[in-house]
Amino acid sequence: MSSKTAQLNELIEITRDGKRFYEHAHEEVKDIRLQALFRDMVRAKTEVIDALSVKVAANQSEPASGGTMLGKLRQLYADTRATLAKDEDATYVAQLEEAEDRILHAFEDALESADNDVRVLLAVEMPKVRACHDRMRALKQNMQ
Repeated sequence: MSSKTAQLNELIEITRDGKRFYEHAHEEVKDIRLQALFRDMVRAKTEVIDALSVKVAANQSEPASGGTMLGKLRQLYADTRATLAKDEDATYVAQLEEAEDRILHAFEDALESADNDVRVLLAVEMPKVRACHDRMRALKQNMQ
């Protein structure tokens, strides 16, 4: 596997962690506005994953199909905190905002070191990544 493919697959895994976390949080929260937001975020993550997967496949490699252990641990941590918290929804929002931080930083780091063809793809996907991050950051700030 080339370093380019490894880099893209790592981004796929991190983005998939976020997608799965939003799917899980969608089932846990009661607020229908949050549920709608989380569905939107799942769609955005799916679009990014699909775009990155196409590039991996074009490089004659298999796109990552899983997530990361850290992603699973973060979700478990969020569930535990939400169970103990007064405001479960705010706890999920805060944890999802941290997941967005992780995704954004991974994309920013990849942009710095990526080959030109990957850099072009990441530049196209970056507005979606940044929009998701900013949306959750604003929501977290409004809930505090």
